[in-house]
Amino acid sequence: MQVSVIEWLLDSDPSIRWQVMRDLSAESDATVARERSRVAVEGWGARLLDLQGTDGHWGGAAFVPRAWISTHDSLQLLRDLGIDPASNRVRRAIEQVRDHCTWGEEFGDAPFFEGEVEPCINGRVLASGAYFGVASDRLAERLLQEQLSDGGWNCDAPPSRRSSFHSTICVLEGLLEYEKAKGPAPDVTSARLRGQEFLLERRLLRSLSTGQVISFDRKLEKPAKWTQCSFPTRWHYDILRGLDYLRRASASPDERVAEAVDLVRTKRDAHGRWPLENPHPGPVHFEMEGRAGEPSRWNTLRALRVLRWANAA
Repeated sequence: MQVSVIEWLLDSDPSIRWQVMRDLSAESDATVARERSRVAVEGWGARLLDLQGTDGHWGGAAFVPRAWISTHDSLQLLRDLGIDPASNRVRRAIEQVRDHCTWGEEFGDAPFFEGEVEPCINGRVLASGAYFGVASDRLAERLLQEQLSDGGWNCDAPPSRRSSFHSTICVLEGLLEYEKAKGPAPDVTSARLRGQEFLLERRLLRSLSTGQVISFDRKLEKPAKWTQCSFPTRWHYDILRGLDYLRRASASPDERVAEAVDLVRTKRDAHGRWPLENPHPGPVHFEMEGRAGEPSRWNTLRALRVLRWANAA
């Protein structure tokens, strides 16, 4: 690994720096914790916290279709930044969400952390709730009940009986965060591992029936771009997100991930950096990186972690 890449990553926001220190440069726990504490008071984390409304919501709503300025997406981004849930400022923000934010009349004014009806949304809600100390047992149980026979999940089920990569990765991340917060639970772990197998059986990008790389995204009704690595991912699946989930889940890499790992490896440029690919359209609170094709610190950090995980096997 080129030292210059690490230096480039460290020359950035505290949210990236603390994760580099923890995962790539093996700094002491005290140094990592000190850097992580800065996320809530400076840079992107502080900016995002500043944007929370007096009603507890970001963007005035739990979820805003085709935009990324809602409470739902803002909490996922704070989790991606790795903001410390124990920070006093973060705890106050989460209390505001817990006490005041709902999904609106359409969903009976259900409290935010109890979720709504779609697995792709509820998986992300469960992940945010678990990360910030307000995990919903009821929501976890609902997701377990909605698992399809092939092991995954789909927001269009019923009538669909075929799982969606998008919905499945969102639920897997939610269940994993729930397990980390609540401790081992056989039914949760069993469901998560079945969902994990759904991805692995398809080598993270291929059709199980044809063996071909999936070229059409049924959810978006347009060509699939799952071999392109985006950040923030939001509800979208791609191979780097799938691999990063497996890394966090401490899965043992086997030959079924080899193709996806190789694809990620080929994206590294001559300077050891990875580009931003396929940024998802829609309004955002603020930009964190450049345009598609430009070097991405987030993708570089995530790719280096995945390759370290794969190489260790």
